[in-house]
Amino acid sequence: MRLGFSAVVGLTAIVGAVFVATTFTTPPLDSVQRGYRGTGQIQSYQDRAYTRLTAANQAPEVIPAVDLEGEKASVGYKNLTVLGDLDKAEFDRLMMAITNWVSPDAGCNYCHNPEDMASDEVYTKVVARRMLEMVGTINTKFKSHVANTGVTCYTCHRGQPVPSYVWFTEPNLSHASGYAQAPNGQNKAAAVVGYTSLPYDIFTPFLKEANDLRVISQTALPQRDAGARKSIMQAEWTYGVMAHISDGLGVNCTYCHNTRSFTEWNQSSPQRAVAWYAIRHVRELNNTYLDPLASILPANRLGALGDAPKVNCTTCHQGVFKPLLGVSQLKDYPELATPLTIKK
Repeated sequence: MRLGFSAVVGLTAIVGAVFVATTFTTPPLDSVQRGYRGTGQIQSYQDRAYTRLTAANQAPEVIPAVDLEGEKASVGYKNLTVLGDLDKAEFDRLMMAITNWVSPDAGCNYCHNPEDMASDEVYTKVVARRMLEMVGTINTKFKSHVANTGVTCYTCHRGQPVPSYVWFTEPNLSHASGYAQAPNGQNKAAAVVGYTSLPYDIFTPFLKEANDLRVISQTALPQRDAGARKSIMQAEWTYGVMAHISDGLGVNCTYCHNTRSFTEWNQSSPQRAVAWYAIRHVRELNNTYLDPLASILPANRLGALGDAPKVNCTTCHQGVFKPLLGVSQLKDYPELATPLTIKK
């Protein structure tokens, strides 16, 4: 028996529907209520994605504690301008941990000349001192962001000499003149803003410069509010950096905001206040510790405009709302939980 054209089309549609229904299914979802009931502050997670992120955010094994030798590291070693007051055994243990966190393949030679360990000729040793000072500052000065969980070198590096997620200042691309719209720092297919037309350098305005995050003017007439003259660009920057924060922490807008009133602080979650401090924290790190390293780093470590690599939210968080899922390494390495200053 021959089937008519319409019957063939109908049978094909049925087979196609069965194929789609059995092949492309919605991943299992889970949700966590972050705010009061009725506020819509619920976080949704794909089980498959969260399993992958959980596996990627495990803290490394802790090096067992050591017995103290009763001698300061500065006595046993030369040219210790930081951590020299530690017991020599504590110092050795911490250096072993830092090696595992940052350069497990190159080992000690990543920062040291093996023929003269006290020498400062390897630039990474000079950088490492400054990074240790930065870690001490984070763990003591910025508790409004990191609380008592704190950070270690591994929080960002994850076993790599350069963290996977750093950023450089983006050059403003030019194009042919004529009727084409001036690029004005946007309309470039950039992953950081989800390949939208939003400005592609969303970090410089907030994580290096101190621009306001805002999407609306504070007054009706621009001439009465000087800041409103920049409100459209500020809004585009803000949307872009909010998308970055959402992606970097693996959350959606309702992690911090109540969608019925995004601007109202008294209807937001406590996480919004933490994010407010975090933006200022990251900005200070970039300006005080990281950007000044441009004069020390070799050319291959610098960006297109000659600037040093800087950090953003993803550098530490790497897709989860708390770096390493909230596991604190400071209880095992308390040496990093105190202020560290380079001695001249």
